[in-house]
Amino acid sequence: MALNADQERVLADIRKYGCHVIQVLAEGDLPPYAYSIGISRTSDSPDVCVFGLPADKSHRLLHHYNKRVREGERFESGQVLQGFIKGMDCVLRPVHESQLREHFGWNLWLHDGRPFPMLQLVYPTNEGIWPWSEMASDWLRRWQPLLEQPAYTD
Repeated sequence: MALNADQERVLADIRKYGCHVIQVLAEGDLPPYAYSIGISRTSDSPDVCVFGLPADKSHRLLHHYNKRVREGERFESGQVLQGFIKGMDCVLRPVHESQLREHFGWNLWLHDGRPFPMLQLVYPTNEGIWPWSEMASDWLRRWQPLLEQPAYTD
């Protein structure tokens, strides 16, 4: 089957840079998010996503992750990351397989509908509050949903 122009561009970016980044715009109460495509193919490391950041900042974070992976660094769930967001640590959390279809359609396309490894880069507020904290506001929990839990199904 022939590829369309968008698919060709994604594959070209993966060949050239090791990944392609997709930006998903905020819609209503849903936060913006970005995710990588292709890292799991080119570097044998999980792809990564981040929620709630402006497009330029999330793009830089994901490319920074990709650069470090391409330089040989390996990341795993639960790992604390330094040097991704100035002045604060970030944490990598797992993405539950049931969340993949709802959020990462391009990765599903690349992997022919099969599950693929994905991590979520989570960051605290400027006050140091994490989305899983009892002190987290409802807004913070909506803006940085934790995808390690199974997706809600009827």
